[in-house]
Amino acid sequence: MIEFHLDGGSRLSPYQQLVQQVRHALRLGLLSEGDQLPKVKDVVAQLAINPNTVLKAYRELEHDGLVGARPGVGTFVTATLTGPPPAVLGALRQDLLKWLVKARLSGLDSEGIEALFATTVRAASRKDTA
Repeated sequence: MIEFHLDGGSRLSPYQQLVQQVRHALRLGLLSEGDQLPKVKDVVAQLAINPNTVLKAYRELEHDGLVGARPGVGTFVTATLTGPPPAVLGALRQDLLKWLVKARLSGLDSEGIEALFATTVRAASRKDTA
């Protein structure tokens, strides 16, 4: 089961962060069809947020066709997002971990790493569309 977290420094609202975390978990194969999302009351207790925030996130995921609510039971994954096979993801994760160690040893903090990564992804995306 997914365990949500909120980043107070994120540009995304709390509900958008929850949606993004579910979408990432689906894309990476961490959630599969039939898996249950945490109950709203549990997320509220864990993150100390308004229940409407969680409900809004779950409704958006339901609108996107990724989850479905079963009244009295919970919210369950109804579709997945395609991504590379787990073996490929594992190899990429190992490469990324090595790169992160190298970045830290070079003096980058988390914010610097995120900035470098984000700008590099944007630059690579522009090259792909050119």
